[in-house]
Amino acid sequence: MQIEKVLAAPGLTGFYFDDQLAIKKGAKENGAAYTGQPLTPGFTEVRQRGESLSIILLLSDGQIAYGDCAAVQYSGADGRDPLFLAADFVPLVEGYLAERLTGRELTSFRELAEEFDSLPDPDGERLHTALRYGLTQALLHAAALKEKKLMCEVLAEEYNTRLILEPVPVFAQTGDERYTNADKAIIKRVDVLPHGLINNVESKLGRNGEKLYEYLSWLRKRVEELGGGDYHPVLHIDVYGTLSQAFDDDLEAIADYLAHLEVAAFPLRLRIEGPVDMGSKEGQMEALNKLKILLVVKGSQVEIVADEWCNTLQDVRDFVDADAGHMIQVKTPDLGGINNTVEAILYAREHGVGAYQGGTCNETDRSTRVCVHVALAARPDQMLAKPGMGVDEGMMIVMNEMQRALRILRCRHY
Repeated sequence: MQIEKVLAAPGLTGFYFDDQLAIKKGAKENGAAYTGQPLTPGFTEVRQRGESLSIILLLSDGQIAYGDCAAVQYSGADGRDPLFLAADFVPLVEGYLAERLTGRELTSFRELAEEFDSLPDPDGERLHTALRYGLTQALLHAAALKEKKLMCEVLAEEYNTRLILEPVPVFAQTGDERYTNADKAIIKRVDVLPHGLINNVESKLGRNGEKLYEYLSWLRKRVEELGGGDYHPVLHIDVYGTLSQAFDDDLEAIADYLAHLEVAAFPLRLRIEGPVDMGSKEGQMEALNKLKILLVVKGSQVEIVADEWCNTLQDVRDFVDADAGHMIQVKTPDLGGINNTVEAILYAREHGVGAYQGGTCNETDRSTRVCVHVALAARPDQMLAKPGMGVDEGMMIVMNEMQRALRILRCRHY
């Protein structure tokens, strides 16, 4: 089977592009928008619409494969690729990439994904992560169509993993509606919640961390009230490095604060994502390793999740090797090709570090469904419910795709 034609269709994502630097520097919420000047190159507003680009492969037997290019909400921050505006990339897909894809025989997914993930653009630079993300989704779909298999079956076969007929734990994020949406997640009995979007010291963390402590206390009680005695989710909060600001990069004070948060969450397990942002990859790895050691010394069971400055497959390997956290977020669009997501998860697992297959609220239904198959084949410790920040929609897309796939696999006697 060959690729006969390549098309590109601009679309929307499930959320927005947000200028993280401007928000950290005090841009004010204004309804669904933000008031303030953008500070990250490429942004014309602090918040602007999220854009996607579907890459469509017309195959020689009449079937159609596709994947969606998407970039993270906080594009351009902490070493990530710049803003992805779909219209800018249509000519590149239907011209430059089409010339290299048209007529190609569909061999193994892994072979094609590695080739095109490393393909330079016309200027000799690496293709934008969003392009590599969407193209490799389409290639995986095409391989599955050719083999008449599920995408997770193709991945399991090519990466020599075992398909387990149980769901991967799902992590739901609330966005700024951290109370109402936490209720939704609890009612749905989500495995991991709520993310919380704690991205500003004054309005969300508290100058001494008091606002987050109060929120965790409320959340733990709410789980008991709505979830019942047999529901014990993991509490996972993303603080976007704001503890660095609140505690002036004092790791001892930050460790004490994290241990204090553990009291508010007890008896539920607590994970804190991105506790610090040290401004560089090396500084981040060193700080997270030290913070992990300090928590052990203090007898705390709080788990640290690495995110900022851990963007590529090599970054994930380096963070794992540096023991920089209990868990690593594999932020799917930032790694480019989904082949890199598989490799990153497997590397973390092999080295005894937790793997969180994340991504962004700023993805699409299509990229999310493909990510479900990646998770079923690679088996991370948890997978993000996406796109969007509404809980219901992301959970529906992830859980339904996962359950459909698992039912088919059971029918096939795995």
